[in-house]
Amino acid sequence: MKKYWIISTLTIMLFSLSVSAQVVSKDSINILKQQKNTLEVSKKLNENRLELAKLENEIASKTSDVAKTAERAQKSADENGRAAEKLAGNAQDKGLSRKASKAASRARKDAKSARKASDNLDKLNKNIESLKKKIADDEAKLASSQG
Repeated sequence: MKKYWIISTLTIMLFSLSVSAQVVSKDSINILKQQKNTLEVSKKLNENRLELAKLENEIASKTSDVAKTAERAQKSADENGRAAEKLAGNAQDKGLSRKASKAASRARKDAKSARKASDNLDKLNKNIESLKKKIADDEAKLASSQG
């Protein structure tokens, strides 16, 4: 009798466990997917904010590079002009010719480095603007998914 009672109790317990097992509804799955997407957008937003901060910290050094290279290019151009004037006064002087050639070469190199520095600053500013747009888009996505 005890065996029968124990077996019937176990059977009832197993039956009740299988009946009470949770069924995951489609609504729950959709909510979980939405939460996952929200987390992904939030993660991307944070990464973009970190990148933006890093780029904004580079602006000061890039701006000073532009100023330094522009100043150097102007000095080289002035030196080139003086060397060319001296050479124009005595066109046959080999030493003046060599100095004028070197001054022209320096002026060309310095002008090129000034252009590169300016281009780098412009590229940095474009990247910052692009990141700001991405951040705004991600914030809008996050706000629409939460509210």
